[in-house]
Amino acid sequence: MERQSIPTAGEKIFTYMTPFIFVIGIFGNILSLRVFVTKNMRKLSASLYLAALSTADLLSLIFYVLIEWIKRSISPDPSVPAAPFFEQNGICQILIYMQYISRFLSSWIIVCFTFERYIGVCHTLKRKTFCDMHSTRKIVTSVVCLAVVLCIYKPCMTASVEVGPYKIKVCSTDPNHQDMSFILDCIFVFCIIFLPFVIITVLNSMIIRTLYIRNKHHRQCKVITEESIIRLEFTVILIAISFCFIALNTPYTAIWCKQHLLTRFVKQMDGDQLLVANTGSEMTWNINVMFITRTIFYMNYCVNFFLYCLTGAYFRKELRMLFMYKSKNYQSQYHRCSVQNTSSTPTPNTCV
Repeated sequence: MERQSIPTAGEKIFTYMTPFIFVIGIFGNILSLRVFVTKNMRKLSASLYLAALSTADLLSLIFYVLIEWIKRSISPDPSVPAAPFFEQNGICQILIYMQYISRFLSSWIIVCFTFERYIGVCHTLKRKTFCDMHSTRKIVTSVVCLAVVLCIYKPCMTASVEVGPYKIKVCSTDPNHQDMSFILDCIFVFCIIFLPFVIITVLNSMIIRTLYIRNKHHRQCKVITEESIIRLEFTVILIAISFCFIALNTPYTAIWCKQHLLTRFVKQMDGDQLLVANTGSEMTWNINVMFITRTIFYMNYCVNFFLYCLTGAYFRKELRMLFMYKSKNYQSQYHRCSVQNTSSTPTPNTCV
């Protein structure tokens, strides 16, 4: 009976929570991007990684979270697709391609940022070589080019196909490439979830260990520079981002893998009807649990702004300055308009 209640709960959570995640994520990432490209912040190599991460998360929210919510949210008529436009050939492939690129970038920019912090903390003599703006631009550009090349397989193996009793056209894997697409998708999941998970965990462990040893040996040191404080803040931000990346990705990835394995198992066991029926029931339950874990997974694209505010005093300072600068500009513009209006003729005047 509990499993029967999960579908409704899972679907409702996905349908009603995703728009909030999308809106918060859009505003949060735009604000983060604005802060990281300010005059003070854009001089730092770490800011370039975080600006790139905010951009990748914005793309993921637009091309992945929003599109998937429109397509998968509760529909009043199961015989009609929620968004037929997205299921058309051409549009379908472009959206899938952008989804895979943005998700790849969101994962690997965190890996690159982790590597940058690892070099900065554990190999201080190599900091000037790997942690300058020139090297950072080259690394970010290389990751973008790699994403564009590696993700090209997905639109090539995707088509608008008819499924279900109503023969609804959906953007899905081309039946002619079913097996190859499954293998490549598994490799893709490994590359954007499991491999980053291992790299981030190992490098963060070494960063934390180095910081602990350094703090133990230099407790008597009273000289603390602003540069060292900023570096430490970026390291704390990295650890917070990494923890959330792992925590929010793991549940959905586990359910996704289980669901795909069960799907292939059912296809191979058509002869045993009882086993197929039991497995089918478990698949239905997994799909409903997937709605919940997918919603949790989407939080990965909106949570970073709050992590920056929570762990970065320098980020909070620049954010306040950004709003204060806008407020001063508005007041200055209003003052100029008032002076012009009082000194001019009585003719109505407008200042834009």
